[in-house]
Amino acid sequence: MKAIIALQDGTIYEGNSFGVPGTTWGEVVFNTGMTGYQEILTDPSYAGQIVTLTYPLVGNYGTADEFTESGFPKVRGFIVREAFTRGSGFEVRGSNKDEGLGLDIQGSNKDTDLGFYIQGREALDNYLKQNNIIAIEGIDTRSLTRKIRQYGVMKGAISTEYSGEELLKMLKTCPEVETLDLVKEVTTKKTYVRTGGIGPDIALLDLGVKKDIVESLAKRGCRVTVLPADTPAEKILSCDFDGVLLSNGPGDPRKAVYAINTTRKLLGKIPVFGICLGHQILALALGGSTYKLKFGHRGSNHPVKDFKKDRVFMTSQNHGYAVDEKSIEGRAEITFINANDGTVEGLEVPALDAFSVQFHPEASPGPEDAAYLFDEFLERIKSSKVHNEKINNLMYNNS
Repeated sequence: MKAIIALQDGTIYEGNSFGVPGTTWGEVVFNTGMTGYQEILTDPSYAGQIVTLTYPLVGNYGTADEFTESGFPKVRGFIVREAFTRGSGFEVRGSNKDEGLGLDIQGSNKDTDLGFYIQGREALDNYLKQNNIIAIEGIDTRSLTRKIRQYGVMKGAISTEYSGEELLKMLKTCPEVETLDLVKEVTTKKTYVRTGGIGPDIALLDLGVKKDIVESLAKRGCRVTVLPADTPAEKILSCDFDGVLLSNGPGDPRKAVYAINTTRKLLGKIPVFGICLGHQILALALGGSTYKLKFGHRGSNHPVKDFKKDRVFMTSQNHGYAVDEKSIEGRAEITFINANDGTVEGLEVPALDAFSVQFHPEASPGPEDAAYLFDEFLERIKSSKVHNEKINNLMYNNS
């Protein structure tokens, strides 16, 4: 089935539909990662966006629950150069055979189809259909990416139903994505707990959290309580947590006024660690400002310089906004910068027990060079006044 994508500047690309047929619109962005397409699809930070992958072949290892960063895809649409849709599956038996891996090609097309999926995994096309995601393949993604780099992100629409002219008219009536409070769309509606051990109790303010951020804390022994984004500071402080993590999430941070107000009231009373959108929320709570980047940072190959360690790390990133450097002068210390464009990638306020990074230390997908920041957060908690008072009270009550 044929499909088209129309951009608000009047550009129209023709391709083929995969996923479900229909019409969708959103802010068109690109991601430069070579792998991790399912993590990208299910990252809540992509809410409101149509994601273009620059890598030319997508879907060749299928999909599986282990690669999911939230319950279901959050993207509004998906654009690729070529979607891998052939084959039915193979099973790696780890066999006792003398030659090779003992591959057993399964399915009815063994003679004509090279089935490249590991048994138990779902084909990308089927996964998109099951989750009602509209996608297009067969377009010049290099051309589209260059256009976004040159002119910036813009609204776009994918359709199997309407002409290019009709889509362009529709886009004129669609709101700008930055006017939407996308955090409210993706935050948890109910508090839930992930227990990893008997380590520190962490309150995680869910602005659109990825599963692997929660798991990164849990595997370090933390008890993680995931809270709705509009949870007031008074409730958090009354629950005797050891620290607060402000998660990643979608959209313009200035729209999440409730999270900014909560963070402002928490500062100085409990250790705070912000990631991605949480980094921007911390900056706004400190009195700083943010601005929209021309085309954002999205991919698993973004170098950042750590001023404390005097090293450069490769990081996974997904954000369209940045903290204004001048706005936080005298309010926070800059700890990381982006090695490509010099934008702020990390902040610290020692007096308030608060720090943040713009990138994703948990990766998923991408390099895990900066995973040590979770350990640093726990070390800060252990040395904090709040944590020590809690330990002393427990010892006193048990004596």
